[in-house]
Amino acid sequence: MRQARRVEQRGAGNGGGPVRRRPRGIYLLPNLFTTAGLFAGFYAIIAAIGGRFYAAAVAVFVAMVMDGIDGRVARLTHTESDFGKEYDSLSDMVCFGLAPALVMYEWSLSSLSGMGLLWGRLGWITAFVYAVGAALRLARFNTSVGKVDRRYFQGLPSPSAAAVVAGMVWLGADLGIPGHSVAIPAMLLTLAAGLLMVSNFRYYSFKEIDFSNPVPFAAILVMVFVISLLLTDPPKLLFGGFTLYACSGPVLTLVQRRRIRRRKQAISGGRKGG
Repeated sequence: MRQARRVEQRGAGNGGGPVRRRPRGIYLLPNLFTTAGLFAGFYAIIAAIGGRFYAAAVAVFVAMVMDGIDGRVARLTHTESDFGKEYDSLSDMVCFGLAPALVMYEWSLSSLSGMGLLWGRLGWITAFVYAVGAALRLARFNTSVGKVDRRYFQGLPSPSAAAVVAGMVWLGADLGIPGHSVAIPAMLLTLAAGLLMVSNFRYYSFKEIDFSNPVPFAAILVMVFVISLLLTDPPKLLFGGFTLYACSGPVLTLVQRRRIRRRKQAISGGRKGG
């Protein structure tokens, strides 16, 4: 019996050594940041329902910060897990799918009902299209990990789309612009953000930047300047920056396709000349 127990405790593919079993339970630290991001997304919805659109928009950006931290913390502390990935994906759907759609609907799109029944339906349909786009974007990202070029995202990332939508709400609340006065532009912007998430446009991922490597001293000064500039007027600069990033996908894809066509033409021309 003792010999049988010893055999059970050893793995054949592990050189005869003892099998290391993964500890049961979940890792606390990265999931705390994920939970904090989920709370921010939930609070954004509650704040929008209560008419506190400034706080609702800021909460979406807080969720973005938490979403960026939890993954890095998991990698640095070697606490990555399948549970954490699934939990993070569900949190992203709330923070960057439902929350921006509902915040925008409460701030502006709901006022379309005053223009007629058809316009009222277009308002909530637009919000729904955005939410579906975020769900499809997250599902495609989860199933294509390791199959695509990590330098680029396929489709607009959901956090960036949420930043565009919530950024417009934040900018409007900061400038005192009522949502009903910009209902049509808000509808077009929300619809564009939702469609860009499920598009095939390529967006630079910035994953090639390694923050663990030493950088020149001038890079620190540049970072300080950028942060200081951002703090001068966050609503305008964040909305403008993420809108430019959303527009960069079609431009980048068009430039790359033109380069590929030129290479093919050059190759075919060289073959004919030979």
